Amino acid sequence: MKTTDYIAFTIDRFPKGYVFTYLDFVTKVHKAQAIIKALNRMADAGEIAKLSKGKFYKPKQTVFGELQPSEEQVVKDLLEEDGKIIGYLTGYSIYNKMALTTQVSNVIQIGRNQIRPKLKRGRYIISFVKQKNTITKENVPYLQLLDALRYIKKIPDAGIAFLCKRFLAILKAFKQNEREVLMRLAKKYPPSTRALLGALLDELGYERETETLFETLNPITTYQLTEAEKVLSTTKKWNIK
Repeated sequence: MKTTDYIAFTIDRFPKGYVFTYLDFVTKVHKAQAIIKALNRMADAGEIAKLSKGKFYKPKQTVFGELQPSEEQVVKDLLEEDGKIIGYLTGYSIYNKMALTTQVSNVIQIGRNQIRPKLKRGRYIISFVKQKNTITKENVPYLQLLDALRYIKKIPDAGIAFLCKRFLAILKAFKQNEREVLMRLAKKYPPSTRALLGALLDELGYERETETLFETLNPITTYQLTEAEKVLSTTKKWNIK
């Protein structure tokens, strides 16, 4: 099969919005350079769309125009390596999914143990947040929630009082073992994050469970979070002003 026919056949089997590179096509018969040239020709002809250098996707057309790939597709190579999870989506897109804000952003934030400089892909700017905990598939939802608590002041178009109410609603659904995991992971976050988590859990009636978390804090340090006291009756104990 000719290289161009092989590529067209393979792309036809990809789902709409799937991001691919020449590595998705390389075989002993079909060489890298020939595939790269063929993909660029197809992009120039409008048969496929180019996301960034070396990255292409199969566009999906709607009545509103062409849809961009999902954020997961845009950055999937930055989230997984050799079958191992090395990063996770955090920041604005996750705030939106948690119903903490209605705003959307062209910035994709990724939590990783090893961060790197910002980069651009298509319309997106990709930035990185340092994560001190080991990243696994199981603990990603906990890390995403802890990141939201950590950056509560940076969540757009949402007041602190509203956000505290929303966090209470989210935490109320957590089982005891899930709360324990959350508090364990929180110990590698800044003290202000631990204090806010403790105040939220105490508000839900879990004072006994938060004792070990409380012991990790300096009793004379205070944390500025205006309006939190409107929702939380526990701010004084956790030195949240």
